Amino acid sequence: MSFNKIILVGNLGRDPELRYTPQGNAVCDFSMATNDRKKDKSGEWHDVPTWFRVTLWGKQAENGSKYLAKGRQVYIEGRLSQEEWQDREGNTRYTLAVSATEMHFIGGARNEEFSGENEAPQFAGPANAGGPSGSASSAAAAAAADDDIPF
Repeated sequence: MSFNKIILVGNLGRDPELRYTPQGNAVCDFSMATNDRKKDKSGEWHDVPTWFRVTLWGKQAENGSKYLAKGRQVYIEGRLSQEEWQDREGNTRYTLAVSATEMHFIGGARNEEFSGENEAPQFAGPANAGGPSGSASSAAAAAAADDDIPF
């Protein structure tokens, strides 16, 4: 038996890009970073980002494209893979890719279309299902609770 699941809470590094497959399925790609605080040899703290390429499908792809923007915080669950590619100089590079199965918006909306409210609608569940459900505050609380574990 094997299991592949990753949970990320981080910020978008670029605006989402929405496209459709020839069969009409929505696909949304964006990059996101998580930060790890580390102390260097001189004792100063630094944020060290880890970058991921995230892909959403179906209704969540459309919602992500509509409500997410560069800098916005998001909670993502999905399957992690590593992709290998060649850069212009012929060097082998690697990218961490996540095929998302769940998404929760965290933080405020990217524009004023919510009548002055600071919170965008919440969407959860499988990546190909749509509709409001879940709670970003509970997802954020769960992620914050993990930070309190001493190991």
